Amino acid sequence: MQQNISLQLLPSEATDNAAITRLIAKNIGKKESAITGFIIKKKSIDARGKPIWVTLTVTAFINEPFQHRNMQVFDFRNVLQSQKKVIIIGGGPAGLFAALQLIELGIKPIILERGKDVKARRRDLAILNKEGIINPESNYCFGEGGAGTYSDGKLYTRSNKRGDIDRILNLFVYFGAEEKILYEAHPHIGTNKLPAIITAMRQKIEDCGGAFLFEKKVIDFIIAGEKVKAVKTADGNIFDGDNFILATGHSANDIFELLQQKKILIEAKPFAVGVRVEHPQSLIDTVQYHCPTRGDFLPPASYSLVQQINGRGVFSFCMCPGGIIAPAATSAGQLVVNGWSPSKRNNPFANSGMVVQVELNDVIRKKIINTTGELAMLQFQQYVEEKAFDAGGGKFVAPAQRMVDFSKGNLSVNLPNCSYQPGLKSAPLKEVLPEFIYQSLAKAFVTFGKKMKGYYTNDATVVATESRTSSPVRIPRLPELLTHPQLNNLYPCAEGAGYAGGIVSAAMDGERVANQIAKH
Repeated sequence: MQQNISLQLLPSEATDNAAITRLIAKNIGKKESAITGFIIKKKSIDARGKPIWVTLTVTAFINEPFQHRNMQVFDFRNVLQSQKKVIIIGGGPAGLFAALQLIELGIKPIILERGKDVKARRRDLAILNKEGIINPESNYCFGEGGAGTYSDGKLYTRSNKRGDIDRILNLFVYFGAEEKILYEAHPHIGTNKLPAIITAMRQKIEDCGGAFLFEKKVIDFIIAGEKVKAVKTADGNIFDGDNFILATGHSANDIFELLQQKKILIEAKPFAVGVRVEHPQSLIDTVQYHCPTRGDFLPPASYSLVQQINGRGVFSFCMCPGGIIAPAATSAGQLVVNGWSPSKRNNPFANSGMVVQVELNDVIRKKIINTTGELAMLQFQQYVEEKAFDAGGGKFVAPAQRMVDFSKGNLSVNLPNCSYQPGLKSAPLKEVLPEFIYQSLAKAFVTFGKKMKGYYTNDATVVATESRTSSPVRIPRLPELLTHPQLNNLYPCAEGAGYAGGIVSAAMDGERVANQIAKH
């Protein structure tokens, strides 16, 4: 028979199959020999007290042959001769998973990606990090796999209502991810492993008769009546289709500007702006695990912090244990930082975005920029990024302070070692960030230090700016049909349209749109 069992183990036991088997047998009152195997269904760590426990939910096989985990089966069809084709603008998670779903539904997808494939893109990232020279079409945001490929691969989401999370995770496993992402509380693939997985997805799309075209930046929509008839790319090509999925991500500013020029409805959208904070990983381990050293059986510790400061939300974002801070700008003269971790999360630093919620009224009331239109939040984002670039002095050197110095308004005499490759420059971030953002962060750091003893320290580095938390523009769509209100075959999708906030939620939204296209 099979039985679902919840177990509590020490970290050293949770990696030992023999120890898990012994505990299963003890739990159900059977001999160890009766346990023929087990499948882990859920895994989480409880570090709130001592000792630290690992909680496992397992399906145990008792006195019957063990069977490995049943993986989902996917029906990828040959769509080369399909009479229907969908043009997908953007080759990130939403575009990729929309294409895979369309193939299962017998519809041919054609992905137009403005950037390069993962290998060529890697060379452009090396130039950005080492020489401070950016390729506006091939960077941490643009290229095969989108922003997720080279920015971590965290796969957890709170968006349960948007789609089938298990299906998304199973698809990642199908294309090469480890099975552990199916049961870990916070699944993570790692930037070092994602490129091969993304490449495998693209090869499957092409093998099935779909197309994935690189360096195809969309510069115009050809519209007739209430339909998009075709799109034009920068190289002069025209691509027509039955339906069009707009999955360009949160940094395709030129797309937002094009939509406004074409008088296609868009809206200003709230988002969050702040900094990226980096601590020594050993410090975070000590704080979170309540012990001098982490040991061999625990993963690098993470944290999640949130606080209301004068009625405004301040929260951690995209926390990267054992990670690296990276330059995530998409154009010269603007400075953006993000974080990522390799699969082992074995770098000596832990970094996290720490951001402040910004509403349209904040920007209008404080007269930070001169517009109140649909692109007001986008222009505010650009304003902050340009100030950070200027404060760093060029070549994507980032302005930074030690954390206590930041909150007290003191210029840091020197800065700790940091993972950010282009380099740091000590600068008063109070002069870089808008006053309401700076004051919210300064107070929040002190409060977080009371919640998480050791967090508020001058051993931590505050790096500006974290400003691409989500899209500053929303492209509206009809709730049921998912089409744009003005164009009945244009499907705004995922992060760039304001309907997702990460790899999994973007992938689910891509699938949702694909299903809707097939339905109608």
